[in-house]
Amino acid sequence: MSTEAAAIQREKAFSLADIPAWLWLGIGVYALLLIGGRALLNDSDTYWQIAVGQWILDHHALPRVDIYSFTKVGEPWTSSSWLAQVLYATSYNLAGWTGPVVLAATCIAATFALFTHILGRRIPTTYAVAVAMVVLALSMGHFLARPHVLVLPIMLAWANGLISASERGQAPSPWLLPLMAVWANLHGGFVFGLVLVGAFALDALWNADRVQQRSVALRWVAFGVGALVACCATPYGWGSILAARKILDLGELLHLISEWMPADFSKFSAFEMAILTLTAGALYGGVKLTPPRIALVLGLLHMALSHVRNVEIFALLLPIVVLAPVASQFALRPAWAARTGVPMSVMAVVLVLLGGWTWLLAATTTFAPPESQSPAAAVDALKAHNSKRVLNDLSFGGYLIWRQTPVFVGGRAELYGEAFDMAFYRAMQLKDVNQFLQLLDKWDIDAVLLTPSTPAVGLLDHIGGWRRAYADGNAVLHVRTGRTP
Repeated sequence: MSTEAAAIQREKAFSLADIPAWLWLGIGVYALLLIGGRALLNDSDTYWQIAVGQWILDHHALPRVDIYSFTKVGEPWTSSSWLAQVLYATSYNLAGWTGPVVLAATCIAATFALFTHILGRRIPTTYAVAVAMVVLALSMGHFLARPHVLVLPIMLAWANGLISASERGQAPSPWLLPLMAVWANLHGGFVFGLVLVGAFALDALWNADRVQQRSVALRWVAFGVGALVACCATPYGWGSILAARKILDLGELLHLISEWMPADFSKFSAFEMAILTLTAGALYGGVKLTPPRIALVLGLLHMALSHVRNVEIFALLLPIVVLAPVASQFALRPAWAARTGVPMSVMAVVLVLLGGWTWLLAATTTFAPPESQSPAAAVDALKAHNSKRVLNDLSFGGYLIWRQTPVFVGGRAELYGEAFDMAFYRAMQLKDVNQFLQLLDKWDIDAVLLTPSTPAVGLLDHIGGWRRAYADGNAVLHVRTGRTP
């Protein structure tokens, strides 16, 4: 064999061995998430998300008013995640709690496979995998069987399409627009996708030749209009955008919802370590970015510092925002070329093996939300007393909806609004005892279901007209006395 032929053969062998790295990383993430699948169900909102999806399937319609509470019943409400809710409900109908776990794990794994693939187009395999592992560690805290994880691969593909176009000094392909339409039906975070259009349009203008800037600007404007139209390609039309905006208008309430709280640096965390490491690396290596890219980096950092739920967005998008400049500045070699397809036969084998392993794991593992958010015995006692108007803890709202019990308050903060939820919080914490007592009378409450640590529990134990009907380590039920069970 000639030297040239041997080199070609070695190159082919290298490519075949190295290209699937992104695929195997995705498989590894899927396996990790499925083994720890109970953690994906560690959120009470999963209950009501599935309940809404089941209602949509049963009625072949979308909810437009509240039907799950007695405090806001009949008021306008838009289910901006309706498609994700239908997918979760369908998966639950097919496989019980294993269904939502597998669905969420699949989307997260696909996200990291795509993420590693994107990185590998610019940097060596070792670096791509290492960055993906860091991003995985930073994001794990917000991986839950909820609508937002279903859009992660869509967000990543959307952002990568915009970045690629801006680096060419061109407008994005209109073929990206269907991604925005799907995003808008899956989760209200699609508004962030619109913001990215403006950000990368500025980057494209910076990269374009001066004589082409006007043409590039017009084409990006046209794409932006197309993206706005795609956002309205939902059963709610323009209402989807208005519903998504309501979340950002919750003001002080956002500081009481754990995932909307600002980053906490009172204790050292992986996020703080990542920021310090990135800062040190940029200072030591002299990383240079264009002004639009600097603005993007600062914007992503601001989002992550403002709300902890944005940490995974920061972790996923920051590397691809700085990828091209850093790879060029340090002359990094790409792990694989543009064509990184995997033979269909290989993909078929992988899918069959994963499917078989998933079935075996599901057959030997019980997936279910934690008891702390599933007060089954307490709700059984509640129903035994025939209570109709229940003042419930926020964390129990999802389970009560699941059990077809009208709630006082729940996870749909955009429905209740800042004033209502803040008044509820102050009452439960006994910031004003009279406010709590007035709330019981105003809403004609005949049962109160709270976590044991809630201050209002102690008050109900010591005032007349109420008795403790049930208690365990997760929930305490009080009912009014003198009423017919």
